Amino acid sequence: MKYKVIIQPEAEDDLANAFSWYEDRRPGLGHNFLLHMEAGLNFIEKSPELHRIGYKGTRMHLVKRFPYKIIYLFETETIRVLAVFHGKRNPEVLKKRLNGIGDH
Repeated sequence: MKYKVIIQPEAEDDLANAFSWYEDRRPGLGHNFLLHMEAGLNFIEKSPELHRIGYKGTRMHLVKRFPYKIIYLFETETIRVLAVFHGKRNPEVLKKRLNGIGDH
């Protein structure tokens, strides 16, 4: 089954910031980061239920080569990407973002 993938604005900002950071370090590295993110999103789209349910019903996919997690909600026919989060970032920042998820 094909699922609709929606990337929330906050996750878009996460992607843009990470791309810029990597691209500033080495030209081309930001594009490589985006390729790995795309591969992660494709994996999630094919098997959204594979990852276990965690905080507030979210699921997490670890990105290959880069220390990032794709945080998403799987809702029947839709995958909502809520964050693209660096593994060493304070998890409280992510929890604050996720507060209110599922409460509407």
